[in-house]
Amino acid sequence: MKSECKRVRLGDVCELVTGFAFKSTHFGSYDDKVIKIANIEPPRVNMQNLSGVDISKYSRDKLSKFIVKDGDFVFAMTGATIGKIGRIENGQAYINQRVLTFRPNNVDKDFLYYALMSYTFQQYVINHIDSESAQPNISAGTVGKYEFDLPSAEKQKQIGKFLRLLDKKIELNNAINKNLEEQAQAIYADMFADKMPFVWTAGQLSDIADITMGQSPNGDSYNETGEGTVFYQGRAEFGSRFPTRRLFTTEPKRMAQANDTLMSVRAPVGDLNVAYESCCIGRGLAAIHSKYEQQSFVLYTMFALRQQLEVFNGEGTVFGSINRDALNSMSIKIPSNELITRFEQLVNPMDAVIRNNYEENCRLIAVRDTLLPKLMSGEIDVSNVSI
Repeated sequence: MKSECKRVRLGDVCELVTGFAFKSTHFGSYDDKVIKIANIEPPRVNMQNLSGVDISKYSRDKLSKFIVKDGDFVFAMTGATIGKIGRIENGQAYINQRVLTFRPNNVDKDFLYYALMSYTFQQYVINHIDSESAQPNISAGTVGKYEFDLPSAEKQKQIGKFLRLLDKKIELNNAINKNLEEQAQAIYADMFADKMPFVWTAGQLSDIADITMGQSPNGDSYNETGEGTVFYQGRAEFGSRFPTRRLFTTEPKRMAQANDTLMSVRAPVGDLNVAYESCCIGRGLAAIHSKYEQQSFVLYTMFALRQQLEVFNGEGTVFGSINRDALNSMSIKIPSNELITRFEQLVNPMDAVIRNNYEENCRLIAVRDTLLPKLMSGEIDVSNVSI
């Protein structure tokens, strides 16, 4: 049975605060930080890349309402990022113009966050974009008119807590994966890069790997409905480790195998991901496959080569790109097969854990996204759901 909810407007249950118009001339290397719309990278704000601002040019008291901190969330009101929502983690900052934050007064904060993450709210934003402005734009007043179902305070808290637990587990898996990848790179550096003996063989990347340069299929074959083969055009689909499915093609050309290293061959050259599954790759990517079933060694060799690859992004290069011959001929030192085998024995299980954590996250995200609208509408009672 659907639990009782009341229909409310967003502006009735929270205060909507739009950011302050800081002057561009006041940005610089200062301790006080400002969140711009470009810093909103769902599900969080990129706190590492915030601009500093000279607050001495303003009244701190007047700016106090524009401060956001841990647990708050912000919304992009304009541009290509319109509608994106990000949480604040590990710090506080001021919000710049065209950034909106929400100050709940009659709604649970976590519940509100997931109400705004819902498909219905995102569609509302798309349907209410001001098409007459120079770029996509939505006003705080329009956002405040969004209507949604609000359950009791107790149900709000339960729903928010449940969904937050799912996200915390996803975040924990991501943190574990980041740590494991850093450990694997440290092992590689300790075994190879930092102790490179002269007796190792001088070689090229093509000595240890087969390289497939991508080729884009016919544009008419693209679809987002899952028909055909997963297709990655370039680094735009890259995630922290594995790319995100977006496009499919019914006319695949060049293929990558599961666990192949995927590398961006157009600016920025050298960005890396791992193919989660067999997939078609477009002209922006290359697939790097071990010749001797030593894929972990090949992957971390590519991580180690990123500094060498950076030269292809420098001035004087042709559109920041690398071709097949240049990639094949990348200079490397090849250790003994015995040493590579020892590395594989150490690191391959770590890579397997990273893959398993990613798979669990995919399942958790699917559960969260399936339950979200049903929990928000009261169609499903959160007390009847367990994970």
